[in-house]
Amino acid sequence: MESGEQALQRAIATISQSDPLTKLLEQVKLGRMKPADAGLRAVTESWMGTYQKVIESGGFTRQALRRIDPNPRVAILIEYGVLAGEQPAVTTLRTSFERAVTAATE
Repeated sequence: MESGEQALQRAIATISQSDPLTKLLEQVKLGRMKPADAGLRAVTESWMGTYQKVIESGGFTRQALRRIDPNPRVAILIEYGVLAGEQPAVTTLRTSFERAVTAATE
């Protein structure tokens, strides 16, 4: 059986695999890629879907969820124009996270 820490590390690895902040956002900052670039949008949407699935998989404590909180990363993507705060995918991800936190144990 997997420990809570092992599950958290697996979740972080899964989320990190498609994280647009690590490489693609740097391209936006440098002006080599536009925030509305179709490839960047596709990667970002895939990442948000993966993030949501991980969060909804359950079994995380509140402390573990705080470590994988999507809000800071989403805020950066909004700041650079890659996402809009009112986008349905952003709202859905944030709602899923809040539900998971509410349902989680200490």
